[in-house]
Amino acid sequence: MAAQLPLGARPSAGADRRDVLARRIRLLVAATIAYNVVEAVVALTAGTVASSTALVGFGLDSVVEVSSAAAVAWQFSAREHAVREARERTALRVIAVSFFVLAAYVSLDALRALTGSGAAERSLTGIVLAALSLAVMPFLSAAQRRTGRALGSASAVADSRQTLLCTYLSGVLLAGLLLNATLGWSWADPGAALVIAAVAVKEGRDAWRGKGCCAAPTGAGVPGVREADACGCCA
Repeated sequence: MAAQLPLGARPSAGADRRDVLARRIRLLVAATIAYNVVEAVVALTAGTVASSTALVGFGLDSVVEVSSAAAVAWQFSAREHAVREARERTALRVIAVSFFVLAAYVSLDALRALTGSGAAERSLTGIVLAALSLAVMPFLSAAQRRTGRALGSASAVADSRQTLLCTYLSGVLLAGLLLNATLGWSWADPGAALVIAAVAVKEGRDAWRGKGCCAAPTGAGVPGVREADACGCCA
């Protein structure tokens, strides 16, 4: 006779929860990729028209964000949890390299702007785009971070940081474009961009080391889902 399960027991609850979280991550990543593709096209076009290195750099950042999100999408395209875990390290490497590439470009672009290699024209399109991204990106980043922590995915958490960095860059871009358009302060944008580049290097280093989430044993709560650890991550 088959052993009876305790009343109310759900042996597949943990697997069901992981599947729900994985589907949520796939949807969030798809939304991130779609938005950043549009953002890249608009920023690169507007930046070229206005001769704005800041806008062009912002467009290239969107391209980097797409590569980071694509790495997570590849990881979670696998239906089996074990396969997704096996792909995690590769996804983290791609995200880390994306951070480093972004930091290198932003630094070079900022230094070039600070040395006075041409002044950009005013760009209303760029201002609107930066304001829109500043409003949209924090919500995408927060949703990715919550879901990644709940699933214990360091790559998803790292990608949420990439999205959050895009938020910071949106703020820097918006401030730079507004100050350039109203006061002619050409130094404001590249100065802040150097700070963002330093943050990108740190985030890239953490992603390379796999510090998106800390290890925690499977415990109480939802079966198969780890409890929050000291870093605030869950798995």
